[in-house]
Amino acid sequence: MASASHLTRDFVGYGAKGYDPRWPNGARLALNIVLNVEEGSEPSVPDGDPSSEAALTEGGSGSFEGRDLAAESMFEYGSRVGFWRLAGMLEERGLPATAMACAVALQRNPEIADYLRTSQFDVCAHGWRWEHHRGLSLEEERNRIAKTVNIIKALTDTAPDGWYCRYGPSLNTRSLLIEHGGFSYDSDAYNEELPYWVKVGERNHLVVPYSLTNNDAKFMRGAVATGDQFFQFLRDAFDVLYAEGKHRPKMMSVGLHLRVAGHPGRAAGVQRFLDHVSRHDGVWVCRRGDIARHWHQHHQPSS
Repeated sequence: MASASHLTRDFVGYGAKGYDPRWPNGARLALNIVLNVEEGSEPSVPDGDPSSEAALTEGGSGSFEGRDLAAESMFEYGSRVGFWRLAGMLEERGLPATAMACAVALQRNPEIADYLRTSQFDVCAHGWRWEHHRGLSLEEERNRIAKTVNIIKALTDTAPDGWYCRYGPSLNTRSLLIEHGGFSYDSDAYNEELPYWVKVGERNHLVVPYSLTNNDAKFMRGAVATGDQFFQFLRDAFDVLYAEGKHRPKMMSVGLHLRVAGHPGRAAGVQRFLDHVSRHDGVWVCRRGDIARHWHQHHQPSS
């Protein structure tokens, strides 16, 4: 395994001077919309887990052991209804996006996998199932990464560009991604508004940070209650970054969950946000893989 130098914490980053990403066509902001495709991969009793997963559902965080049929059906809503509503909004506006997809979720909804094959989405691997990678042995995690890539490639005809752990990475994840090969980035970080390089052993590896701030998880955690509140929050974040982008362009990630933002009252906020974005010039709405390719092509590390 590579040395753990990439685990050294960096509190400085690009610092006061910042960094010019030189986005295509001089864009002031790179915006990436993410749909988390997880439904069917979550812990469930039929899959051998002791309890049903209830996170980010209408029922809260689970109140009993064993099988929760209500929570199961809330997850099913995401893949049966929510995906198609959100994907339709993006398609109507001709906007690309990224699916952070768990392999098992795609296996259990081949229609979504078929859609991803021919749509303007790219895929960032979101693990095989919902698992705590920090609890896996080195060999277990190595096998999970390989299994995830093989399944996604078989279902969509394309290997995933990037990787994002469901519960955060282990100390070995980044080294194992490099060992496996084929990944142009990972998104297991929340510490920047621009991509950046890390040294993993002797290799340079790209990190394209994600956001749990511009994320519909806020609905289930009590931070926002209505679609309009979600729109206002996303709009304010966009407006600040867009204004700053006149001199210091950044990137913005927006994370959506099919069983959360896919409901009509919440999707209305997403719809308003997309329409707000469309009224601004100089915004590069793109996929995560597009951002990674741009960085690989124009911002190689100095050493």
